[in-house]
Amino acid sequence: MSKTTANKPKLVQDDPWLEPYTEEINGRISRFQSALKEIESASGSLVDFAGAYKEMGLHLDKRKKRWVYKEWAPEAHSLHLVGEFNHWNRESHPLSRGEGGIWEISLPEEELTENSLFKVQVVGNNGTWDRLPAYARLVEQDPETHLFSAVALNEKAFRWGDKSFSSKKQKKQPIIYEGHVGMGSEEAKVGSYREFADDILPRIKSLGYNTVQLMAIAEHPYYGSFGYHVSNFFAPSSRFGNPNDFKYLVNKAHKLDLAIVIDLVHSHAVKNLAEGINEFDGSDHQYFHAGGRGNHDAWDSKLFNYGKWEVKQFLLSNVRYWMEEYHVDGFRFDGITSLMYLHHGDHVSFDHYDKYFVDQVDWDALSYLQLANTLAHEINPEAITIAEDMSGMPGLCRPVKEGGLGFDFRLQMGIPDFWIKYLKHKNDEDWNVQELWSVMTNRRYQERSIAYAESHDQAIVGDKTVAFWLMDKEMYWHMNKEGENLIIDRGIALHKMIRLFTMSLGGEGYLNFMGNEFGHPEWIDFPREGNNWSYQHARRQWSLADAEYLKYHYLKDFDAAMIDVISQHKTLTVNPAEQLNLDEVNNTIIVKRGDLIFVFNFHPENAIPAYQFWVPEEGDYKIILSSDDPEYGGFNRVNTKMVYTTNEEQKLSIYLTNRTALVFQKVKKKKKK
Repeated sequence: MSKTTANKPKLVQDDPWLEPYTEEINGRISRFQSALKEIESASGSLVDFAGAYKEMGLHLDKRKKRWVYKEWAPEAHSLHLVGEFNHWNRESHPLSRGEGGIWEISLPEEELTENSLFKVQVVGNNGTWDRLPAYARLVEQDPETHLFSAVALNEKAFRWGDKSFSSKKQKKQPIIYEGHVGMGSEEAKVGSYREFADDILPRIKSLGYNTVQLMAIAEHPYYGSFGYHVSNFFAPSSRFGNPNDFKYLVNKAHKLDLAIVIDLVHSHAVKNLAEGINEFDGSDHQYFHAGGRGNHDAWDSKLFNYGKWEVKQFLLSNVRYWMEEYHVDGFRFDGITSLMYLHHGDHVSFDHYDKYFVDQVDWDALSYLQLANTLAHEINPEAITIAEDMSGMPGLCRPVKEGGLGFDFRLQMGIPDFWIKYLKHKNDEDWNVQELWSVMTNRRYQERSIAYAESHDQAIVGDKTVAFWLMDKEMYWHMNKEGENLIIDRGIALHKMIRLFTMSLGGEGYLNFMGNEFGHPEWIDFPREGNNWSYQHARRQWSLADAEYLKYHYLKDFDAAMIDVISQHKTLTVNPAEQLNLDEVNNTIIVKRGDLIFVFNFHPENAIPAYQFWVPEEGDYKIILSSDDPEYGGFNRVNTKMVYTTNEEQKLSIYLTNRTALVFQKVKKKKKK
């Protein structure tokens, strides 16, 4: 292949290290183009191809006053519709097999009662099973038998009020609140969509976040899976309410100018036959790869065959479904490292570019991701797509035409791991500011990322939140403002600094898991046999943050102030930070990003009067945020009313207190009249 610039995709032109892989990257583009051309030839457009959900499954044709049910099951011997409507008679309502292995039945409107339960009996090579339709829009679990059934759904049209909403602003600078509807209540129970909408969304808005990322929306049989073992890809989980309740949540978020991003789990599926789509037609290769390739042993789940026409249509239709039916503004694509490589990233060190382009790469999976991103942005150009990838795949967040996969952002998964490593293994005096800088700024050129100090992953049972690593059991006894405790003082100071440091340096977006902004104590543990089915740790104790006599609100208030500064100055929309000063003796680092200067002194003891550092512009500066302010639990050692003026060497001289973060802004000169 010619090495001329004309034959080099933009991804290679921008990164000379990728030049040896020009052919492979061009292969990404050509495979995508071939897949798209094939789809357009057959369906007219990618969007039309992804409209299968409008035909498959159960639908009421109001014009003909008939229910129509369609199911793809190419290797099944027979299908029968069963349910409350026919007293679960497994012989009375057979489906007829049509072209392409699509089975169909039509019923008079009055024969199938709205909201009644039903399933489809499938006879195949694996026996006879009562199954949930692959395109089921709502499934409910019997509280006694714990079995799921599909619901004949024909709810009244939802009255949306979000026509004027656009996620354009959020896409430029996403400040994300990761939440779980079921955990949103303070009561020991499963919270609801409407409770989350009415009680939690206003709280999120007041903190300054502009995007809500919701976990566990698609139905999953095991509550404690966090929604990552999906069984019913088109059904909002009935644990939290009905589909209109979820629409109510999205509608309310949009009225509050909050974007909604949901977790999209297309990397694998639950292997259960009773609830999921595994062996639906009696074979092991309908939706998934046959044999061992179809199994993810570490996750105990099934792996899709992304090269199969009907599977691509099923998954792409799922993308369109959530965007059109529920008005979601984007997706966090979960676990795509597993999806992109045949080894799924298990025990693999990504230490060479061959690992991204040559060794065990699943080309069909990459093409699927390109199609999914293209589709999402065709439906809504302001859609937000986020990739959860721990491999560091080059081009993940570059346009498909440039050789990328088309995501808008990648999660900076190494940052929270880094913070946990530091808090777990290093003494404060051993923190290295050069290493801190390197970890925060180590990201690919022109690929936007979401930085975070911790997500739900760091709080799952067996681990600890950042707050708990910092303060541990002292949080139980010493968070009252009346008491003094050195461990709590240290914890509050570093909690604030870690968050501001991560947000200002780590990416082009920011994420926080709900409750962690105020240092939610303890861990997350869903009801299970091992904890006697308790909801004690599957809820959020909002009252801790709201209590004025407790120190939790210091952290909450600082989080809001930090977000306000970053939002007002659009700090995450500009180029990565510029290092102004790195002082390993005093564990201090000073950076400029946009029009702000951030000063971080991580030293446990050194407070230095008249600390000097150079700034790019001479003039007057003021402090617009200080983590040492008393309203944030600080010690009020820094004079935030003072104006700081550069000297003849263009340096500022400040009182640099230990364990303090400061944000400076240049004072604009008033124009003379």
